[in-house]
Amino acid sequence: MREFISLLRIKQWIKNLFVFAPIVFSKRFLDLDFFLPTLIVFFLISFISSGLYIINDIVDSKKDRLHPDKKNRPIASGRIKKNFALLLSFILILTPLTYSFFMELNLFLIFLIYIVLNILYSFFLKKVVIIDVMVISANFVLRVFSGSMLFSIPISSWLILCTIFLSLFLGFSKRRFELYSLGGNAVNHRKVLSLYSIPFLDQMITIVTASTIISYALYTVSEETVKRFGSGLIYSLPFVLYGIFRYLFIVYVKGKGGDPTKVLTEDIPLIIDILLWGLFIVGYIYSH
Repeated sequence: MREFISLLRIKQWIKNLFVFAPIVFSKRFLDLDFFLPTLIVFFLISFISSGLYIINDIVDSKKDRLHPDKKNRPIASGRIKKNFALLLSFILILTPLTYSFFMELNLFLIFLIYIVLNILYSFFLKKVVIIDVMVISANFVLRVFSGSMLFSIPISSWLILCTIFLSLFLGFSKRRFELYSLGGNAVNHRKVLSLYSIPFLDQMITIVTASTIISYALYTVSEETVKRFGSGLIYSLPFVLYGIFRYLFIVYVKGKGGDPTKVLTEDIPLIIDILLWGLFIVGYIYSH
């Protein structure tokens, strides 16, 4: 059972919490008529993600055996056979996809794009410099869109911008960690790393860090936001600043950041900051 859970990468499901963003910022998060269907979408895309992770693990199994941590994954270590894993991945992908077709056609199309994009990533796109990280960013945007499809909730352009820049920040930070920690073995693990350099990644991280902070700050003071929620959201900016700076500290000083999910679930100061930000956002939005 532990191998099975490891194969599904359930910890990575935290990324799919982005599906709740549309109902949170549309003041529908506390409405069960909106929350429960969105919760179903969360589990559907989580199962699909697990199936796609399995396909990626099968494709990367040989290279993962050369990685100090990934060599212990169920497929790379040989503890779970590839044929069984492939069958499981088909079930995890096709069952939610079929279910979504009967829920909402637009949701089905979003899921289909998500699946095709990630299969292309597993076989081709992860070998293309910069595009590999942009695909990761696109996945986060698709998660946000999937949370809006059932109820046709309009998505703010600011929410899309913040999602894009934040996911690029995490993606480039992950590439930097891989290049830094693996050293001469980096190319053996991920071929695209031969096209990156630490100075280049540092520049990219600097750009997307500034873009993330500026986008969020402008969102809190935009005319659309002030009209809907008032001018108080600007006071949530310190939480965002601390979260970004703390993550940079983890990447540059502590030498971590290879698995953003692990960082976000294990670094206590960052967890507290995210919880405080979430409580502030929900408390403020739903009091106005």
